[in-house]
Amino acid sequence: MTPDPVAAPDDRDAREHERLAALRRFDVFDTSPERDFDDLAALAAQVCEAPIAMVCFVGDDRQAFKARVGTSLEGTGRDISFCAHAIEQRDVFVIRDASADPRFATNRLVTADPGIRFYAGAPVVTDEGHALGTVCVADRVARDLSVGQREALRALARQAMSQLELRLARRDGVPAQRRAEVLLRAITEGTATATGSAFFSSLVRQLATALQVRRVFIAECLENDRARSRAVWLDNQPQPNFEYNLTNTPCMKVTRGETCLYSRDVRRYFPGNMVLTRLNAESYLGVPLWGSTREVIGHMVLVDDKPMSEDPLWISVLQTFAARAGVELEREQAEERLRAALAEVETLKNRLEAENVYLQEEIRTDHNFDEIVGRSPALMALLQKVERVADTDSTVLIFGETGSGKELIARALHSRSPRRQRALVKVNCGAVPSSLIESELFGHVKGAFTGALDKRVGRFELADGGTIFLDEIGELLAETQVKLLRVLQEREFEPVGSSKTIRVDVRIIAATNRDLAAEVRAGRFRSDLFFRLNVVPLTVPPLRQRPEDIPLLVAYFVARFAKKFGRTIDGVSRSTMDRLVAYPWQGNIRELQNIIERAVVLSSGSTLTIDPEMLAGGDEPRPEKSTPPSPQAEQAEPVPTAFVSLEEAERRHIAKVLQQTRGVIEGAAGAAKILNLNPNTLRSRMKKLGVTRPDREIS
Repeated sequence: MTPDPVAAPDDRDAREHERLAALRRFDVFDTSPERDFDDLAALAAQVCEAPIAMVCFVGDDRQAFKARVGTSLEGTGRDISFCAHAIEQRDVFVIRDASADPRFATNRLVTADPGIRFYAGAPVVTDEGHALGTVCVADRVARDLSVGQREALRALARQAMSQLELRLARRDGVPAQRRAEVLLRAITEGTATATGSAFFSSLVRQLATALQVRRVFIAECLENDRARSRAVWLDNQPQPNFEYNLTNTPCMKVTRGETCLYSRDVRRYFPGNMVLTRLNAESYLGVPLWGSTREVIGHMVLVDDKPMSEDPLWISVLQTFAARAGVELEREQAEERLRAALAEVETLKNRLEAENVYLQEEIRTDHNFDEIVGRSPALMALLQKVERVADTDSTVLIFGETGSGKELIARALHSRSPRRQRALVKVNCGAVPSSLIESELFGHVKGAFTGALDKRVGRFELADGGTIFLDEIGELLAETQVKLLRVLQEREFEPVGSSKTIRVDVRIIAATNRDLAAEVRAGRFRSDLFFRLNVVPLTVPPLRQRPEDIPLLVAYFVARFAKKFGRTIDGVSRSTMDRLVAYPWQGNIRELQNIIERAVVLSSGSTLTIDPEMLAGGDEPRPEKSTPPSPQAEQAEPVPTAFVSLEEAERRHIAKVLQQTRGVIEGAAGAAKILNLNPNTLRSRMKKLGVTRPDREIS
């Protein structure tokens, strides 16, 4: 029982005599440091956020520190002991400011080194009520202890008492039942406040310490007769977790639901087990961990280099803790599944948001066709190949001149494939600056480079489950070609600035207006990437090879632009149609589209006619004449069309160079090289002058 501070002097002397006798019985006063008590002092300092902590035992005329943190003192006289006051209390004893407390203001522990201002101590009390000492903390500034810290200090004091009893039980060889009770209480105190992974770490340590065995670990069962540890203790130290095969181990029987004890000669039963050999194992005890559905979800294992007790009381104690470990393991696994599910939901949410943004952009692009227009033999032969290839996952490489309709062939392949419910994600490799193409394709993490203020989902991840269309594939730089080759081979990549590998299930369709075989021979395109892309080559015929389709395309464009600009056009004159069919169309369908749009805008009647000069200049901007000038106009002041502004001249020159390079900006044959401009500078000038690249594909 705890001493009564108002008891008569004789009673107090008798109780102090009994207290000192109890202290001598535990044989702990003025003994060497022990790890278990050192750990308690360290934990007290950590939890109470104090620079000084001790496990202190109070003798007749002095106090001795069994463990200490933050001080070199090994003990002091009892006359200046704060702990001597603490053991007289029934609960945690707190001094908020010793310098302001008359009892301690002149104490040399306050006025000199270590200069204590704050003190808090929880008494270490036996079952009979004798306070042997304290677990205490101190600070050099005035302060208080929180409610949680008070409770932690109480728990640590109880654990210190359990360690004393366990120490005594091991020394005196008390009856097995009593030792089991002591063990149970010691481990319970040591793990009382821990949950989850902290519980497993605490339990293996407490078991190893209490039972004095070399190795203890807790593991969870995996598929295919494998297991993974959750906490490992070996030779008084925590160890890294590991995954292992259960074959040829005593753990295999435990995972079948048996409590397995080899009290000696365990290596004789498992001669091929190298771990048991390395540990010089003599004994083994494994206890299954049961889930709520009565299936084994893990196991708790003790391994030692000396024989192990076969007393059923010990096994019963271990099964008690195995039951709690099973509950904690099942809860941890449920939380991990929940975290994984939430992470997957977040990933899916981000991907759907990115896909939604992409699709909205695609809608705003105003795609030219829902269906491909034409009935020429060349086009029909191509579409027959598309039908045969569409329902496979083979990589397709589409060849064709600029403006011939490569993108619509890619869309036709996707719309007829099993992936049609997912997005067709388009990337124009020639339109993205070379410094940003990897980020565009593979995404980046926040802070990956200057300007990467947020995480970006790349086009490949966006296309997961669907199709990605890589237009102008011949414009990719060599380093990007290497990354793309890996995606083709392994279907995986790392976003820019990240070490996390992302796997994708995506079909790749690429297109080019270049002769890639010649690019390979010239060393500008990787041969291995070319062969990976060129699994199924498709060639889109230029418009000049399908003159039969021109009337159909003209009718389509006339109807489209008449509706767009509010014109009423009933047909096209015969001479105009003959002229359109006979024209060579170097710019292919894109050039035809632009010519028809211009003619509809300038039309003045219900029958569309096209001035021969409009075709003579091709798709190059030039002054237009829809009707001959009137006599009045001829008499008016002439307009000096021979001269234009510098800005207009620059606009025309850039447009002409882009027409020459078929819309390609970067690279050795790109418009930027010809104009001797940085590609980004050229893009800025184009935006300012209103020049657009001829890169919209129509078929």
